[in-house]
Order: sequence, then structure tokens, then C-alpha cells
Amino acid sequence: MLTSFPLFPPSASSISPEMDLLYSFIAAVSAFFVVLVAALVVFFAIKYRRRNPTDVGADIHGSLILELTWTIIPLFLSLVMFVWGADLAFRLARPPLDAMDIYVTGKQWMWKIQHPEGNREINELHVPIGRNVRLTMGSEDVIHDFGIPAFRVKMDVVPGKITTMWFNATVPGTYHIFCDQYCGTRHSAMIGEVTAMEPQDYAAWLEGGRSKVAPEVVGERLFNEKACATCHKSDGTGVGPVLNGVPGSTVQLADGRSVVADDAYLHESILLSQAKIVKGYAPVMPVFQGQLSEEDVLSLIAYIKSLKPVATTAKAK
Repeated sequence: MLTSFPLFPPSASSISPEMDLLYSFIAAVSAFFVVLVAALVVFFAIKYRRRNPTDVGADIHGSLILELTWTIIPLFLSLVMFVWGADLAFRLARPPLDAMDIYVTGKQWMWKIQHPEGNREINELHVPIGRNVRLTMGSEDVIHDFGIPAFRVKMDVVPGKITTMWFNATVPGTYHIFCDQYCGTRHSAMIGEVTAMEPQDYAAWLEGGRSKVAPEVVGERLFNEKACATCHKSDGTGVGPVLNGVPGSTVQLADGRSVVADDAYLHESILLSQAKIVKGYAPVMPVFQGQLSEEDVLSLIAYIKSLKPVATTAKAK
């Protein structure tokens, strides 16, 4: 829709046609009322202009029907926009369960990307068409914003936390990646390209990649190097909770709260271990903020998510 107009990027994802339709609907409604109000102002200014210096305007009494009309119609249109936009926002905020995970790290002034198979890219992202892709993103320094206009998606990339967004590319081609948040003197140079490929072409690209170290492999190495394995034992004998099967589960905290062990929780628990203490365990885990890069944390999260649940009689998490 409107791809021939230079202000509109191509529509190349499953959500972009609906996003364009919502935008066009809002623009059309706004334009209609702008023209209507302007026309009525001109019409009434001419029709009821003072023709004689002695003319005095007649009293005008309100009309309940008229008042209800110009209240209910805008209210209805506003609710349509709100519900439609909220539905799109909620769908974009919930990545499908079958989405392929790709890890993105923002750093002044580049995008560092790692695929689950281990392929790494800088300022480039290759994805297969027709498949849901979830980007798990973190920042090494300041706030960035990962935006793909052709897919109609964007998300802030914030230091100290994890953010996610997802898309499903539908049209093969090469599209722009922009940082949509001012992040320093070379902000305008923080650009890249996403290449949407046929599944067989994407598989061939993966095979030809130079780096084949999967994120969970890097995470396992870090897990052992940082002595995490001495406390988080799968048999439940460590001083820390068992991590197998924790991602996606509900964790009981020492202060009585319950939280879902999503990527954001794992990210915070790695860097700021004292922020949320698991019920039944002492706050003995060291703080790793400043010791691990954002890529290291994402690799650790990938490794923890790869751990299979085990039958154990360890303390309840």
C-alpha cells in the first residue's frame, strides 16, 4: 500500500499491511474532519456575516440531537482507533511461541547480531521469510532503538535490561535498519540492512557462515568460567537454585512475591543478583554488573534456556 509514494517504505512483513491500513484510516478520518470543520467555518462566516452595521445576531438555542451527534460519532471513531491500535500493540508485544530467537546488541555505533546456529553479523541481519523471528536485545552503553520501517516494527534497546520484538518477513529483499533513538555524535551512521530470504537460501547462508559457535555454547563456557556451576547444580545440592527448567516458570521470591522467569528476569538476576532473591536461598550470589558484556549476558541466558528440566527433590524455586 502506498509503496510508490517516497515517504512510505515497502510493506514486507505480516503485520505491515494492517499497520498501514490503521494509519490510512486515522489519516482519512483526520483529513475528513479537518476539511469538514474548515468548510463549515468558511460557509457560516459567509452565510451569517453582518450585512448591515446595525444587524444584531439572533439567539441560538442548543439542539440535543445535534450535541449527541457530534459527541457520539467522534467517540465511536476514537474507540475504533483505540481498540484497533491496542490489538496491534498487544500482538506485537507477545512474540509467538514458535519464534526463532536472534540476539541483538546495540553499541555506539553498530548492531551486533548472533543467530541461534552461531552465525554472527554486524549491521546486517539475515532472516527467512514466512517464519516468526524474535529479537532479544540489549545495549552496551546508551539507549538505542532498533527499527525496521519495511516491517513496521521498532523497539527501544535499553542498557541494563532486555527488550524484545518480533516480526514475520513476507517479501524477499533487502531493507533498512535504523537506530530511531539519538545515541550520540554518530547516531546517523548507526544503520544496517536486513535481508529477507527464501528458507532454502537462508539455510545455505547459515551453512556458509564463518562463525559456528552457538550462543548457548558461549554461555556454557562463561557459566563454568565464572564458577556459576559450583552453586547452581542440577542435582539440587548447590547453594543456589536449580536453573534447569526455570525459564518461563513462576519463581517464588523471599519477599513473598511471584515473578515469571522471562528473559528480563534472567538478565536482572545475572547482573544484579540481589534485586530478587529466590525463596529458600541466601543472597550469596556476587553481582556481575560491569564484569560481563551484554553479549555475555545474552549468551548466558541462551545457555540457561537450553537446560532441560530434571527430576529433583531440591528446594522449590
